[in-house]
Amino acid sequence: MLRFLAAGESHGQCLTAIVEGLPAGLSIDVEAINRDLARRQGGYGRGKRMEIELDRVEVLAGVIAGKTTGAPVALRIANLDWPNWRERWATGILPALTIPRPGHADYAGMVKYSLDDARPVLERASARETAARVAVGALAKQLLAQLDIKVGSYVTQVGAVEASIPDLPWDELYELAEGSDVRCPDENSAGCMRVLIDAAHENGDSVGGVFIVFATNVPVGLGSHVHWDRRLDARLAAAIMSIPAIKGLEIGPAFANASRYGTQVHDAFYPDGQGGVMRRTNRAGGTEGGMSNGMPIVIRAAVKPIPTTVTPQRSVDLSTGEPAETQYQRSDVCVVPAASAVGEAMVAWVLAEALIEKLGGDSIEEMVR
Repeated sequence: MLRFLAAGESHGQCLTAIVEGLPAGLSIDVEAINRDLARRQGGYGRGKRMEIELDRVEVLAGVIAGKTTGAPVALRIANLDWPNWRERWATGILPALTIPRPGHADYAGMVKYSLDDARPVLERASARETAARVAVGALAKQLLAQLDIKVGSYVTQVGAVEASIPDLPWDELYELAEGSDVRCPDENSAGCMRVLIDAAHENGDSVGGVFIVFATNVPVGLGSHVHWDRRLDARLAAAIMSIPAIKGLEIGPAFANASRYGTQVHDAFYPDGQGGVMRRTNRAGGTEGGMSNGMPIVIRAAVKPIPTTVTPQRSVDLSTGEPAETQYQRSDVCVVPAASAVGEAMVAWVLAEALIEKLGGDSIEEMVR
């Protein structure tokens, strides 16, 4: 069983994660984890917090001489902003937030935990916690790579700007996206996205968008049709929806499929010339009946405009019950490029979890065999 537990606050000392269930003998590339952390921090439209942080992972346990031992792996990512908060954290004199921001966890968290201040809510609900998830997902990617499974992503839309994605292999789209600060493989559209992000910044606003996560060379039969909570598509959907600001997704062109006839949607089988079958289309997005079907897994996710804006929004001061306007908290204008990196991490995690369920094995050699 593969599982992880993460902890840490936005302005606390660090983020931590414990990963249990990785097979022994898996070579861990720490710099590859750091590269993914840098990808999460980057992207056009990020805020000033990213000028403070330089996320690097420390592997504290579970790895000896660069390889996993089968024991839990402990990870730590320091918050470089911590010295500015250390004294306030120790004394408990933190900036209070009694005016909940629409679109945030503030109000629901205050009511749920009987709090008169949203500060404890926003400290954990902050997307800062996704740095730990990206580090964990990077470990999952390294496990998947042992079986030649690759996970990648790219941005297809920012605000109202929709990219014209070229008809290229997945690896080439990924490489083009990696060379773009908005992670879009179409440079003409990327330029328009930057203009839109700049306009939102000038207007004290924020913008959302859409990204795609794909996984190639996924074997047939990950997940299961026999129980609702073992269905791979359901688990992938839950993992993506757990990312802050994600409000919708589809596997394959699901919403377009909804307007077509069944004979126009389902992916026909053809002989592959070797006694098996092949497909010429992938409108199912790589899953059928709750299982992977051997085609690339393709997930499209919608990112809402982040709710922290320079322009105030109407709210209520819960300490007085009087109308009020939101107080600006340091934030980003656009997080879509960064969110795509987090999406990769979560898809990689679910696939690694399902792969271990399918194959078993206490060592990487046993799993490969």
